[in-house]
Amino acid sequence: MSSLQILLAIFGTAFASMAVFALTGAGRDADATKKNTQFAGGAGNFLVHWFMWVIGPVERLFLAMGATPDVFNFAGLFFGAVSGVCIGLGHLEAGGWAIAAGGVCDILDGRIARARKLDSDYGKFIDSTLDRFVEVFCLLGFVYFLRDREHGALVAAAALSGSLLVSYARARGESLGVLCKEGLMQRAERLVLTCLVCLSDTALCERFGWQSGTPSLFVLGAIAVGTFWTATHRTIWISRRLIERSR
Repeated sequence: MSSLQILLAIFGTAFASMAVFALTGAGRDADATKKNTQFAGGAGNFLVHWFMWVIGPVERLFLAMGATPDVFNFAGLFFGAVSGVCIGLGHLEAGGWAIAAGGVCDILDGRIARARKLDSDYGKFIDSTLDRFVEVFCLLGFVYFLRDREHGALVAAAALSGSLLVSYARARGESLGVLCKEGLMQRAERLVLTCLVCLSDTALCERFGWQSGTPSLFVLGAIAVGTFWTATHRTIWISRRLIERSR
């Protein structure tokens, strides 16, 4: 089976499960609704609730097993490191699956913490900090993978820098009492884009005769532009709130 056929099978299965989700009337996920979880500025919220429905059985299994949030925090860190190594070595599809596994761990750590009433300052700190490690591992893998492409390493480094700036702007604002979740290129969007391009890069290059890594280069360029835009927007938004508060 070719890479393109595998990719089409994956998307076909996902779309079929979305149809089942819609037809069964599973509805909105209570935890995601309470947290006001958004994707793509709200345009992709159907995908949020569908995905929570898909991983629901896994969540319930681990809750029954007594798993703690730290299990998923450190599992996510492991998968993040694996994704970086796989991407750097050119094994993009393996890297994509590692990103997906790490993303599921990132979702489950918070959901299990809330379900078991284990929310704590430690949990919030370790979760957000390890998320940064995971993203750095993944994007450093792209820096190495694209090192021989013209401007490849620079584009990947720009995506990494912008991603950290988005997270820093939110964290710094929150430390000053101003919470800003605004912007289209947040972590969920970045994770989905890097995962999808890893899974599809080989298939697209085979189909259109492109050099390996071409789709990744374009996606990372979009992430770089989007993250710098989002970081700038957050900086201005938070600055205005702080100025208004000081008057």
